[in-house]
Amino acid sequence: MRFFVKDSERKPDPQPVKVNARLAIGFGLIAWVVALVLLFAGLIPTTSALEPATAIVGLALGLFGWFWVGRRR
Repeated sequence: MRFFVKDSERKPDPQPVKVNARLAIGFGLIAWVVALVLLFAGLIPTTSALEPATAIVGLALGLFGWFWVGRRR
């Protein structure tokens, strides 16, 4: 195994893959909303206050990502 490759032996970098980032973020947001609803409905037992806080922070970061990706376009 070699750690360094000569420039003449390098393969060209692949093209970036086109993805729908908003779709991925939307699925994540839906998952956090479902987790939060299940936590507050009592269907998922909580051992500390960190579980609902984690879901709330996940929602907040997902919303931030949703608007950040929308602003990039």
